[in-house]
Amino acid sequence: MRDDPTVVALVERARDGDRRAWDEIVARYATLVWSVCRRYGLTGSDAEDVGASVWLRLVERLGSIREPAALPGWIATTTRRECLQALRTGRRQIPVEDDEFPDEEGAASDEWLLEQERHIALRLAFAGISERCRRLLSMLFADPPAPYVEIADTLGMTVGGIGPTRMRCLERLRDRPELVALRPTAPTSGR
Repeated sequence: MRDDPTVVALVERARDGDRRAWDEIVARYATLVWSVCRRYGLTGSDAEDVGASVWLRLVERLGSIREPAALPGWIATTTRRECLQALRTGRRQIPVEDDEFPDEEGAASDEWLLEQERHIALRLAFAGISERCRRLLSMLFADPPAPYVEIADTLGMTVGGIGPTRMRCLERLRDRPELVALRPTAPTSGR
């Protein structure tokens, strides 16, 4: 993920004042900011304040980020610092179950970070498939899912074509480089 040319291009476009690039950066990484806030027990207005501070810091420092591909790490680190600042200055502290957000460093916190990276990779892969596939999959996986008749009418396809098209779209999604890298490798025989 650190060598993602899409992130580098987004950072460069945002540095040049491209509003769409800014919007895409926020859309891509808002979940990461929110997840870090949750990990520190911040919700509601406290998490929103932290998020606003993170985006403000990014506006202030985007030009000084030496490695644009490291943007997700910069956002996660900045969010952690802002969360700690929020807790230090007496903003709300919400007690959480110990097993929900592990305090110790190590495997549990690594798993959380890996899960966040998988979510980011999925969002990037989803953005890389065709608009038609994105619309179809969004309608199928909405909560609650849209009825097939509605999907067919909206997308101009037959009800009978939804299943096969869904399978092709999911296959395209699985084949995106962002997700291929996350696939488990087949075990090699030790003989």
